[in-house]
Amino acid sequence: MRQLRVLMMVLGGLQAVLAVALLTNSVAVATAIWGEGDASTPCCTTPGEANAGIVVFGGVLVLAVAAWGVGTALKFPTRHPGLRVSAAAYGWTALPFTLLFFNLVPVLGVIWLVPAILAVVRPHQPESRAWFAYR
Repeated sequence: MRQLRVLMMVLGGLQAVLAVALLTNSVAVATAIWGEGDASTPCCTTPGEANAGIVVFGGVLVLAVAAWGVGTALKFPTRHPGLRVSAAAYGWTALPFTLLFFNLVPVLGVIWLVPAILAVVRPHQPESRAWFAYR
């Protein structure tokens, strides 16, 4: 089960890096998504500045998912049967990040896909069931 634990730590770490990038560059990310706005309008904020809160919310959400994955991986030595279910559910939540990473950097999306699929498959294998004494 060491492989699954390491895999979940790596996935959680990459998600945490993405979350920190979203949180620290929220206005730049929002400007890239919503555009600069119309320069002729005498408005006080650009669409990027106005929608930066949505990007910050997404960053906090990604950080919470990363903490869930790392927290689950750290509890593996307890062999609690509920951790296997948590690991499987975390694997399913890792899959949508493939699309996000693929839209940002296509190579990173392809690289992310392999561990995300493994995170879905590994908790359902017989070795995993035996490790958690779940038959």
